[in-house]
Amino acid sequence: MHEVQLTRDSYGHTLNGHQVFSHDDEWVVFDTRNDQTHIGRTCCIEKVNVRSGEVVRLYTAPGQTEYGPGVGAAAWHPHEEKIIFIHGLFNCDVAQPYDFTRRFGAIWRGDEPSGVTAAEARTVTAPLVAGALRGGTHAHSWSGDGEWISFTYNDYIIEQLEKGGGKMRDLRTVGVMAPIPVHVETEDEENFSGIYFSVVAATVADQPAAGSDEIEKAFDECWIGKEGYRKHDGTWQKRALAFQGHVRTSTGELITEVFVADIPDDITRAGTAPLEGTAQSRPTVPAGLVQRRITFTADRKHPGVQGPRFWLRSSADGATVFFLMKDDDGIVQIFNVPVMGGEIKQVTRLPVSVQSQFNISPEGNRIAFIADNSIWITDIASGDSERLTQRRPDHDAPVVSVSWNHAGDMLVYNRYVTSPEGRYLQIFRIDL
Repeated sequence: MHEVQLTRDSYGHTLNGHQVFSHDDEWVVFDTRNDQTHIGRTCCIEKVNVRSGEVVRLYTAPGQTEYGPGVGAAAWHPHEEKIIFIHGLFNCDVAQPYDFTRRFGAIWRGDEPSGVTAAEARTVTAPLVAGALRGGTHAHSWSGDGEWISFTYNDYIIEQLEKGGGKMRDLRTVGVMAPIPVHVETEDEENFSGIYFSVVAATVADQPAAGSDEIEKAFDECWIGKEGYRKHDGTWQKRALAFQGHVRTSTGELITEVFVADIPDDITRAGTAPLEGTAQSRPTVPAGLVQRRITFTADRKHPGVQGPRFWLRSSADGATVFFLMKDDDGIVQIFNVPVMGGEIKQVTRLPVSVQSQFNISPEGNRIAFIADNSIWITDIASGDSERLTQRRPDHDAPVVSVSWNHAGDMLVYNRYVTSPEGRYLQIFRIDL
């Protein structure tokens, strides 16, 4: 298929892994990184018109230096002129640079375009506050109805204890935000209020028991279904996350499996420990959250979920979770598993490995991804795959992800383009 280059300026144009299209499908949001690892030194969030190629700057981080604040990974709200992205703390400098535990979810709105609002509240000094976090969030995703936000999280307080020789480690986990404002009494650049109530949504352990379902890292999650999923007993679970978790096999080997967290409607109620944690302990999941494992792959020839870095994806009805894993020939393919657990099914059967994040079409019948340095789509029901673009050499192949628009008739993606000014990530589109 014919690909159209949308951006051409001599700087990076990095797309998030998904949720990059405006609600009207006219614009695509991106950050100005030229390398996925450089959020801390990246200044700006922009959008490009998918037809005209017009580029508009939406936000510039104040006082940007190589040490921060830094912005990136922008996700567009499914129904509104609203974008969430990673933002480093405003006091980042050479002594305290941008870091996993020193960032937050920044919300930009079309009706308030001159600044951003903190999605989550943050407290790293006493008193800690329920609904506020104590570290840094990233990889934000809007729920299907646009009301809640999921994220991946690292904890500053535990990180400092670990650096001081403590036995507890800053273990990455996942969480959710609900639209309930949280007020922090004393505000500064390290502690601030937010417009969402935030909690962790997975329980992690420093030393998981071998052969158990305990996990020492939860990461790269997705919302299940546009409106949740139906359980075996016929009841409806309105909100749930699927996430990847590191477990130890019976022999102590570290592998990644797929987990589900059923989220209660009310996340403000604490369980047996404070939601906000303490100065010596992690934040905890809300009362009523249920965490369960849905894949068991230790006995496979190539055990564990694996491949290029990717986030899980769910079918629109929430019945199925999709992930990457090697087939018996060692080729990374797309697989799925019922959300309630059960038989794992192979979706793609390519002679080459999937190279990127994959995304499911809005109508739920196709998957788009990168393989063999080309853009592909696969019909989920039949497994038939089609190469959409020519194979390119490694230096200018598509990278990271392919995203659908809301109408399901356009794909956008990144690839590097070399010009006299340098080699820069540009945005391309394909009309289906």
